[in-house]
Amino acid sequence: MQAADGETKSFSIKDCALVALATGKKSRMLQEFRSQLFSIDSASIYHHFWGGLLQPRFEEREYNNDFAAWIWHGIHDPVLAERLAALAPAGFPDLETLRREIIELIDTRMDEMEHLIWERATRQFEFICSQIVVFDTGKRLERPAELATSIADLTTSSIFYHFIDARRRTSDGRDDFSDWLAGFGNEFVTLQKQLAGVDPYFSSLSELRDELALLFASYFQASRQ
Repeated sequence: MQAADGETKSFSIKDCALVALATGKKSRMLQEFRSQLFSIDSASIYHHFWGGLLQPRFEEREYNNDFAAWIWHGIHDPVLAERLAALAPAGFPDLETLRREIIELIDTRMDEMEHLIWERATRQFEFICSQIVVFDTGKRLERPAELATSIADLTTSSIFYHFIDARRRTSDGRDDFSDWLAGFGNEFVTLQKQLAGVDPYFSSLSELRDELALLFASYFQASRQ
């Protein structure tokens, strides 16, 4: 993030909320679910993989994405549920590639167990989209070293916005912290590589915040030695 005069801008800390929106599309059978996956807006795939991180839950999430949870609780097929649960969306270049992988896994499983084509779910699946609402907290970071003391105080929804949702907004699909650090030239290339190695999917947002706080603290402490 650089200003027009070449100087690096300060980092503006934002917060966010996801507003769930009904699509009107529902499925009672796996074949129907598969067909709707072809045409459903990619924002719905995003919601069903990432949206759960921002939804308050009193119990541990049994599956990381809503598709896997429905296959288990609605279709009652543990094999396909586990295959879908193993998908890490951060490892795909875009949501369309993820969509194709989901459909391919479903096709493979229906070839293995043909009765699943006509299996009627005990609960229907409702496709949901979400819209992100962004808030400016008014807080600014002027120097990268401030990341070491600031991350632990961010809300989990702010972590979601800057480290997860940012990948849809930045030109090269990286998080906002890395995007800001890139504005300092090659000075923080090592730190950017460390951030790229953090998988945000298989942990809670509070665990992700702790991991990032430790990463930044360790990096800047070592750089002072």
